[in-house]
Amino acid sequence: MTPQKTIIIIPARYASTRYPGKPLVPLHGVSGQAKTLIERSWLAAQAVRGVNEVFVATDDARIEAEAKRFGAKVIMTSGDCRNGTERCADALARLGSSADLVVNLQGDAPLTPPWFVEALIKAMDGSAEVATPVLRCEPDIHARFMEDRLQGRVGGTTAVMDAKGNALYFSKEVLPFTGRRYRTDETVPVFHHVGVYAYTPAALETYLAKDETELERLEGLEQLRFLYHGVPVRCVEVEARGREFWELNHPLDVSRIEDVLRREKID
Repeated sequence: MTPQKTIIIIPARYASTRYPGKPLVPLHGVSGQAKTLIERSWLAAQAVRGVNEVFVATDDARIEAEAKRFGAKVIMTSGDCRNGTERCADALARLGSSADLVVNLQGDAPLTPPWFVEALIKAMDGSAEVATPVLRCEPDIHARFMEDRLQGRVGGTTAVMDAKGNALYFSKEVLPFTGRRYRTDETVPVFHHVGVYAYTPAALETYLAKDETELERLEGLEQLRFLYHGVPVRCVEVEARGREFWELNHPLDVSRIEDVLRREKID
């Protein structure tokens, strides 16, 4: 059953460890027009059907000013939030919303197609507390993952699931290890984790009640706190439909994302 009220919260912080100030980085579309990363992430959220409201959650006045410039609703959150899930929980508490479902569309994923998020919302049918999309890697994307790790760069995140589709682990390493590259006609057994989450409000409360774990600190992956404490994370496989998905993790990703914007004729 689809929840009655669904909101999207886009957590954004200025002091990113790997790329400080990245929410304000300009990304040029097909005509050369520049829009900041946070604006393009907000536009991605606006395209999702079945959502009641979209908010940007931040503790930084520069991001607040930029978000208000393009018309976003902004929730100012605590500077003590250590990750996007904590920021979503803080924002929800400040909002005082009666939302049945909270979607965390991270502010570094402007290429997130709306059907990824719609599939996630549909999967929250009352039997899951937390869900997140995964996308099977194409051979070229898998090769890009491998190249990033070879060069010591943090690229995308991978997910490993059990027989029921619940996450066993998430990592910034390329898992499972296969020790090889794949031809264009081969199926790659590696899943790219898409940086979007859906939570019940109760799951967010549970998350805040638990301490940060060593695994989440080591990997820099907030969702590992759920797994460590035995909260299942449902992985929802989504299809690219010809769209290339990539997050902005480091400066080299700017040109990668702009290439997709040009190919998709997105301004």
